Amino acid sequence: MWGTEWPRYEVIKQDTEKSVPQMVGSVHATDPEHALLVARHVFVRRPSAYALFVAPAEAFFHVSQEGFKDLKAEEEGQEEPYWVFAKRSHRRSMVYGDLVGRFLAKGPQGAVLEALLQTPGVAFWAVPERVVVGTEPTQEVIESWFAPAKDKTYRLQSYYGLVTAKEERHA
Repeated sequence: MWGTEWPRYEVIKQDTEKSVPQMVGSVHATDPEHALLVARHVFVRRPSAYALFVAPAEAFFHVSQEGFKDLKAEEEGQEEPYWVFAKRSHRRSMVYGDLVGRFLAKGPQGAVLEALLQTPGVAFWAVPERVVVGTEPTQEVIESWFAPAKDKTYRLQSYYGLVTAKEERHA
């Protein structure tokens, strides 16, 4: 599709006030506010949600274990806050990474290096806080955005079992 696809936004969901925000997937949208609305419809089908955030996918820096040895903290530029997420094991999950902290650094590699000092992981993502857009965790927002999902039944795909082809019977 030559230039007709909307930009991609990574979605970060926080299930409760005390839970850690998690990267849960991505959506395509025209702008951050549109991305929040699309993310709400896609990722808030489950009963619990406290806050929802999005950031442009191209703003994320990603590194896995193979690249850790090549990380170098940036020496130029101004320090700014980065949100850093980590995937802690290779086990398959519906979550890409958990927020492990907010780190001041001159670039995303420096932020990941700071996170590595505190948190083990197999992969890390860093995104500048300035590009993250989210819902405000006020009672009004929580009730209007997330309360309707509380009455919905959600089941994992495995609940439905496997679909298999029926055998044809010959007379």
